Amino acid sequence: MYVVALAVQLYQLGLEVGADLGEDRSECFDSMAIKDAVAAFGDKDQMNVHCRSAMPAVSKVLDFVHGPDNNENMERRQAFRFQLMPNGEQQRQMRCFAGCARYVYNKALALKKERYEKKEQLTRFQLDKLLVQWKQETPWLREAPAHALQQAILDLDRAYTNFFERRAKFPKFHKKGVRDSFRESDQKCIKLEQGNNRIQLPKIGWVRYRNSREVLGEIRSVTVSQSAGQWYVSVNTFEQVEPPRHASTAVVGIDWGVAQFITPSEGQPVDRLSPLKNFLPKLKTLQRRLARKQKFSNNWKKAKAKVTQLYQRIANTRKHFLHKVSSDISKNHAVVIVEDLQVKNMSASAAGTREQPGRNVKAKSGLNRSILDASPFELRRQLEYKTRWRGGMLVAVPPHNTSRQCPGCGHTSGDNRKRQAQFTCLECGFSANADWVAAMNIKEAGLALLACGDTSPEVRASAQEPTEGLHA
Repeated sequence: MYVVALAVQLYQLGLEVGADLGEDRSECFDSMAIKDAVAAFGDKDQMNVHCRSAMPAVSKVLDFVHGPDNNENMERRQAFRFQLMPNGEQQRQMRCFAGCARYVYNKALALKKERYEKKEQLTRFQLDKLLVQWKQETPWLREAPAHALQQAILDLDRAYTNFFERRAKFPKFHKKGVRDSFRESDQKCIKLEQGNNRIQLPKIGWVRYRNSREVLGEIRSVTVSQSAGQWYVSVNTFEQVEPPRHASTAVVGIDWGVAQFITPSEGQPVDRLSPLKNFLPKLKTLQRRLARKQKFSNNWKKAKAKVTQLYQRIANTRKHFLHKVSSDISKNHAVVIVEDLQVKNMSASAAGTREQPGRNVKAKSGLNRSILDASPFELRRQLEYKTRWRGGMLVAVPPHNTSRQCPGCGHTSGDNRKRQAQFTCLECGFSANADWVAAMNIKEAGLALLACGDTSPEVRASAQEPTEGLHA
């Protein structure tokens, strides 16, 4: 748990923030070590505060400290991904193990669907018992590690859980050559020698890998996967770390856009990279060649491999760019405030139906491609866990009217932004870059949200939900 002492910077002219540290002070402040403690303020129109001890607002976090009752270590779960360099026999074994895991997953999924139609329930423990019978009926399943087959059943059980909790679609049957992988969860069967750049996998032996970084923490499991003709290993680790404290006290609001990738409330905007747009001409050429080949022929397989490799290059380019931007933001700012964008709704198709066809389908399709090429949700996901790892905080605010509200007088109107790049207030005449205005409004809304202590489910889920990789 963190204690954040904030003051909201108000851009409305002539407004001050009232603070009263009298009897209304929360009792929890008495039991925590607060350094340079001040109240968390809000706009007078947003909360009923007293005007006694009024003081002008400031724009930075005054302090970011830990309470004495929260000095316990924190659990940090992280995955380190490396490219494997197996020989021919090892590649054959890995393809065999991935096929066995895929066979068990599909067989269990088919059996669960059959039992469901008969209104019978099939639990994971029953599938584990059936796995013993399947290995007796199918001798080649014994070639794969036992834990890899058990993990396939566990993956199916997790997929069903995500479906019923509306986090994912209904599980699908796995296809050969699409995300082939298997996982080993027994720590006794895994050995990693970073000095010799090799890792020991069950029933495979020592496999060399490209050692690009140091693996930190205790190894819990490894996942071997194939992508674009290359084999990779993901080493999942667990580590107890001390509660971090961010070195910076800066707060930044970030506006994501189509023209500019992001525009921070302070600093220069970051231009878009658009890897898919840059490689689109080459991708079209390769896809045309693939379409002319006879399906499943040798030439078709070669052409398909080239398309897959280009897609892999596009994804790696985008991923590298997002990690670079998110790391820079999380290092220099203790509190990062973003919009709670619904990317799924933003990139929905406009094709419509046969009875009611959509309008401007081609233009909307290009916009959707541009949105997904920038990956705004992936940027937010990376910022969420990176800020927590460094002792910071990510706050998501509703995007309503952030681009139409004047930061000078507070006038809100759609006519304030008649052009995409320029904001001009019709009430006070304030004029500035539209993306920068949105970033300032996002920052102010986030600080006001923290100061007023909004406890709505949407805000609480965005600001307090644990991220993947770090658990309190």
